[in-house]
Amino acid sequence: MPITQADIEKVAQLAHLELAEEELKMFGPQMAEIVNYVEQLNEIDTTNVEPAIGGLTPEGAKTESSRDDEIHGSLGQKVALSEAPDPAAGHFRVPKIL
Repeated sequence: MPITQADIEKVAQLAHLELAEEELKMFGPQMAEIVNYVEQLNEIDTTNVEPAIGGLTPEGAKTESSRDDEIHGSLGQKVALSEAPDPAAGHFRVPKIL
């Protein structure tokens, strides 16, 4: 499936990018190459491959990844702030970043 200029514009919009007309033309062939490369995965025979469920580590593979949602109690303000390096008036105080 060829990559159209509308496809490139949609991807740019989703990524919050403002692209000039020449950039749209430049990215078309590049995106087509990427899609063609990824489509090579469809040629791989995966009939004997079990679906991967769980983590990526041996420990995670043994972990049941599906569970029921259950309500658990929270730590509470006092316990949560007890390990904070600089609590203030019932809140976490953090350094300014601006």
